[in-house]
Amino acid sequence: MDSLFWILFVIAVLLSSTTTIIILYNRSRFTSLRSSPSTRSSSSSSSYRSSQLPSGTLGWPFLGETLEFISRAYSDHPESFVDKRRCMYGKVFKSHIFGTPTIVSTDAEVSKIVLQSDAKAFVPSYPKSLTELMGKSSILLINGILQRRIHGLIGAFFKSPHLKAQITRDMQNYVQKSMESWTDDQPIYIQDETKNIAFQVLVKALISLDPGDEMEFLKKQFQEFISGLMSLPINIPGSQLYRSLQAKKKMVKLVQKVIESKRDHDGGNFSTTVPKDVIDVLLNSTTTSDHQQYLTDDLIADNMIDMMIPGEDSVPVLMTLAIKYISDCPSALQQLTEENMKLKRLKDQLGEPLSWSDYLSLPFTQNVITETLRMGNIIIGVMRKAVKDIEIKGHLIPKGWCFFAYIRSVHLDESNYDWPYQFNPWRWQDNKDISNCNFTPFGGGQRLCPGLDLARLEASIFLHHFVTQFRWVAEEDTVVNFPTVRMKRRMPVWVKRRSDP
Repeated sequence: MDSLFWILFVIAVLLSSTTTIIILYNRSRFTSLRSSPSTRSSSSSSSYRSSQLPSGTLGWPFLGETLEFISRAYSDHPESFVDKRRCMYGKVFKSHIFGTPTIVSTDAEVSKIVLQSDAKAFVPSYPKSLTELMGKSSILLINGILQRRIHGLIGAFFKSPHLKAQITRDMQNYVQKSMESWTDDQPIYIQDETKNIAFQVLVKALISLDPGDEMEFLKKQFQEFISGLMSLPINIPGSQLYRSLQAKKKMVKLVQKVIESKRDHDGGNFSTTVPKDVIDVLLNSTTTSDHQQYLTDDLIADNMIDMMIPGEDSVPVLMTLAIKYISDCPSALQQLTEENMKLKRLKDQLGEPLSWSDYLSLPFTQNVITETLRMGNIIIGVMRKAVKDIEIKGHLIPKGWCFFAYIRSVHLDESNYDWPYQFNPWRWQDNKDISNCNFTPFGGGQRLCPGLDLARLEASIFLHHFVTQFRWVAEEDTVVNFPTVRMKRRMPVWVKRRSDP
C-alpha cells in the first residue's frame, strides 16, 4: 500500500500543471545558465561567473530521478541513491526529484551555510499537501522577523528550568502509569507506548491539557490530520487532504477555546504570571510587543497544532530506536542499566525524587541517545528553496531550485565516523564535540528544532524507567525509513519486572 501511495503521489505531482510549468521554466533556465555564465547573477559579479552548476543529471523528462529516489528510500540503505551519485559527481550534485530541479548536498559545510542563511537567500520547501495543511502562518513556513520572534520565544521557554521540571514530572507520571499496565503474558509495543506518552507530555507543555475526553478527542483528530501530511494534493470532499483539513479545524477550535479560557481567567494580563505553557508565552508576547497584531489567536492556535507533530513522530521514534539498538547490543545495555541503577539506588537512599538535571547528568545514557540520533536519522534531510542565485564554495544554486541537505549520508559517512553502521555509543565518550557540522540531527541555523533539549530529556526519562524496572526480550523488527522513520512491527518486546533490590 505504501508503494502504491507513493507512485500515485508522484504521478499526481508530475501531472499537475503548476509542476509542469516549473519544470519547463527551470529546464530552460538550466540551459541558459550553461550557455551564458554572465546570466548566473543579476549583478553579474565575478564570484557567480567563476561558479558553476554541480555535476549530475536531471534524469527523465518530467519524472526526473524521483522514482529511483523513492525505490531506494524504501530499502535497507535509503542513502544508496545519494551515495551512488556522490561517488560519481562529488559531495554536491544536481538532480531532479519530486517535481523540481534540486541541488543535493552531502557536504556538511555547504549544508551548514545554507541552513544558517536567512530568508533573503533561502526559504523552506515542502510538498503542496503539507503547506496547505500547515497554512501560511505556520512557524515552518513563515520567514523574517516574525519567524525569528516566535522561534526565539518558544526556544527560550523550552530551555527554561521551570518547563524542564514540569516535563520531568509529567513524563514520570505518564511513563509510570503506562508501565504499571504492562504484563508478561503479551508483547508490549514500544512504538505505540512512546507515542501515547510523548503526545500527552507535549500537549500539556503546549496548551496545559490533561488526559481526559478532550485529550482523546484531540488524539483522534490529530491522527486524521497527520494522515494528510504526505497525501495527494487534492482538496475535495472525500479526499485525505480534505479530511485532514477538517480535522485541523476541529483541533484549532479546541485550542481557541483554551485561549479564550485563559483570557477570561487572567483578565488578559499574562505578564504578571509565570507561563505554564507555550500559549501563555505567546499571549504574553502579544501584550508586551509592538508587533502584537502578528500574533493573533488564530495564528497561535494554528501553530499549536503544527507543534504537536514531534509528540507523534520524532520524540517517540527516538525512544523506540534507542530500545531497538540497545536490545541488539548487550554490552551497551549492560552499561546503560548499571549507570541508571546506580542513580536510582542513590536517590532512593537519599529519599529524593529524580530531577531533570539528574537524568541529563548520566554520560553513557546521553551517549546512547546521541548515537541513536546519528544512526536513526529521524530527519533524513532538510529542504530549502533558493530565492536568488547563490554561490557556495564554487557551487551555483540557481534561483527557484530546491536545495536538499541530505543529513543521513553525512551521519553514515565513514570519513566522518568509523564503522558508521555499527551502533557504538562509546564513540561519543571523552566529551567528543557533538556541535560540529557533521552531526545535525535537529537541523540547524535559525530553524534549529527548539525542542532538542526536551527530546533528550524525555528519552532519558523513558530509558531510565525502562531499564531499571524491566528485563526484556525484543522480537525481530526492522526500521522503515520512508516516508517517515518508524518500526515495521511497532517494536514488540516481552517484558519481565526486575526483582533487583
